[in-house]
Amino acid sequence: MRKILIPTDFSENAMNAIRYAVELFKYEKSEFLIFHAYADEVYDHNKLASRLDLEELKKKTLDNSDSTLAKILFELQMISPNPRHTYKTLSIFGTLIDEANELVEQENIDIIIMGTKGKTDDRDITFGSNTLQVLKYVKSPVLVIPEVCKYEQPRNILFPTDYMLPYKRRELKLLSTLTKSFRSTINFLHVSKYEKLSIRQEDNKEFIRESLPDTEVLFHTVDDKNITKAINLFIKENKINLLVMVNSRHSYLECVLYQSTIDKIGLHIKIPFLTLQNLQRN
Repeated sequence: MRKILIPTDFSENAMNAIRYAVELFKYEKSEFLIFHAYADEVYDHNKLASRLDLEELKKKTLDNSDSTLAKILFELQMISPNPRHTYKTLSIFGTLIDEANELVEQENIDIIIMGTKGKTDDRDITFGSNTLQVLKYVKSPVLVIPEVCKYEQPRNILFPTDYMLPYKRRELKLLSTLTKSFRSTINFLHVSKYEKLSIRQEDNKEFIRESLPDTEVLFHTVDDKNITKAINLFIKENKINLLVMVNSRHSYLECVLYQSTIDKIGLHIKIPFLTLQNLQRN
């Protein structure tokens, strides 16, 4: 059974990500755990003056969270009465990153799905602060759904890679399952002025091929010094509807995530964005 974790701040963008998730996994037996972490909501409240105020506000916020999660559950059962799916909801007095990491470990989560921005984030930036924190610090594959993105089957996938690191079988299996459901094509894009690969790169490329036996896989090499430009151009010219990247030590994506904003380097992501974490869970 696929286990999917979905954080929500009850914004419309978060609800859009939930709708996308149930469509994406409609062919798979899946358990969706939808949770709201509300510690910051309580501690940042402007009327918090005493310990009694804190306890009262915690109780009120918990009740509101449980009530809103129940409404989400009702809506999901109306729009997606899928016998393959089960749903759980959870209100947690904690921070998003701490609780997400804890749930990933406790529940053996396969993937986190969330919206790009929440209620208070700037509309002119690609990713909101919560999304960036999850991408950086939660050790799980994360699928990010842009604010205005409507569901469409991920038939044409872009996966930029330098072939320098072997990927995890579990995460490639997740990708394989998705592509199998939709008969997708995965385009592996190597941005380099050199056509010839090293022996290490050749071995890692072969590992990819072996790990995706039932998937149509295409390998591309583009001669360009600017990786960001090459990715943006490939997405535009090939009608890509899912971007996959790997977060590992010293990777291109790690450099991107540790910029103050992704927009500074010009990576304009308007399609669903799956990050695979090539980092060991503790």
